[in-house]
Amino acid sequence: MKKIEAIIRKSKFEEVKKALYDADIDWFSYWDITGLGKSTEDQVVRGQVFQSNYIQRRMLSIVVRDINLDKTINAIMNAARTGDTGDGKIFVSDILETYRIRTGETGPEALYNKEEK
Repeated sequence: MKKIEAIIRKSKFEEVKKALYDADIDWFSYWDITGLGKSTEDQVVRGQVFQSNYIQRRMLSIVVRDINLDKTINAIMNAARTGDTGDGKIFVSDILETYRIRTGETGPEALYNKEEK
């Protein structure tokens, strides 16, 4: 099992959510975050200059079976990409065990995402 943490533009969230649902990933957590980037660009909005190094983002946390890893990453990459600086990052880490509290299931069977056949 793998944990995917994806930091994406808030403006791309709905597209990423749809892409994940289309990839049969029907449960994940997310929250709003603010990141501090190294590169800065001044943006002018209504005559006011803003620096873009403080960037509003959304972080997604998804735990998937190993077999669903590639399609989940591809869904995020394709839906979140604009080609501009600041599209985000994806981090993947190992999950040692999973428990579903309600049923007592453990391991991959405790996950919500479906097993591909």
